[in-house]
Amino acid sequence: MAEEKNVLNGTRYIVLAAALIIIVYGIHQAQSVVTLVLMSVFLALIATPPVLWMEKKRIPSSVAVMVVMACMIILLLIIGGIVGASLSTFSDSLPFYQKRLQEQLFALKPWLATKHIEVTDKVLLEYLNPGPMMGLVVGLLSSMGSTISDIVLILLTVTFILLEASSFPIKLRSILGDPLRAFPQFTNFVNEIKRYVIIKTIINLIAGTTIGIWLYILGVDFPVLWGFVAFLLHYVPNIGSIICAIPAVLLAFVELGAGPAILAASGYLVVGFTIGNVVEPRLMGKKFGLSTLVVFLSLIFWGTLLGPIGVVLCIPFTMTLKFACENGKNTKWIAIMLGSGKAAENLPPAPKKEA
Repeated sequence: MAEEKNVLNGTRYIVLAAALIIIVYGIHQAQSVVTLVLMSVFLALIATPPVLWMEKKRIPSSVAVMVVMACMIILLLIIGGIVGASLSTFSDSLPFYQKRLQEQLFALKPWLATKHIEVTDKVLLEYLNPGPMMGLVVGLLSSMGSTISDIVLILLTVTFILLEASSFPIKLRSILGDPLRAFPQFTNFVNEIKRYVIIKTIINLIAGTTIGIWLYILGVDFPVLWGFVAFLLHYVPNIGSIICAIPAVLLAFVELGAGPAILAASGYLVVGFTIGNVVEPRLMGKKFGLSTLVVFLSLIFWGTLLGPIGVVLCIPFTMTLKFACENGKNTKWIAIMLGSGKAAENLPPAPKKEA
């Protein structure tokens, strides 16, 4: 009997693994459609609170949705226009900046020689040249721009999601045949995801604005572009603040020299440290924590699966998986494995099996 049970469990795990592989492959093949839907859901989560607030003030749902969407369209047009112009100018100037950077790297050879460090031109160009990082940022933003080019379809999807948001629980109760039934686990899950996305977006907005102002004060070119890059990459904790700093610091080094580059790096360091160690723990609490290994692996997994959008939103996606697993008795162990050690301490213990 025990052997039969073990065989059934093994078969179930194999079937689940095969189903997961098929789902992942299907998502990868339908990357453009899945990305569009996920981007729409992400924007809808941000836009839901003002819509619900206006509905509480007895403003009709359709009017509230139209007002919020109008504000969102205006904001996206302003950001898209400014960032797009900066990105275009930076892309045109990129060969010049890379050439200047190479010249400055070659100028380091005599100084390194005085320290008895021999460096060949090949090492400088292939291993110590961080210029390709600038091109990587341009490629990332260009790829995201191609996704956002479907902005009309995304905004239409967001509009329909918002119009259906308030009536969805009613429809679900009607399907289940219980008009008074409550869904505490599902409601808690949605509220936690919404709270995380909204708080993280506000924090990132403050971080991007602060970095943009600091770079503007230092005189670094394209401060709006680097502020927007910081806003996006701060969705990736631990390493996002480091990645977004590299191109701006390099540009400061090329343009203004070592002193302003150190000041620019210090600004990124202060903002990243303050957000990661002071602001986020106080606003989000320990239960939102993910282990450093999970952060790194989720970046690789979602980036490979969904492209640039997956890189930017890898943590919200992983947090969604973590929250979903927390609400199931058989999957709580997955939430514990995904979370940090401190976050796992806050989870209730798994129920004991009856003898």
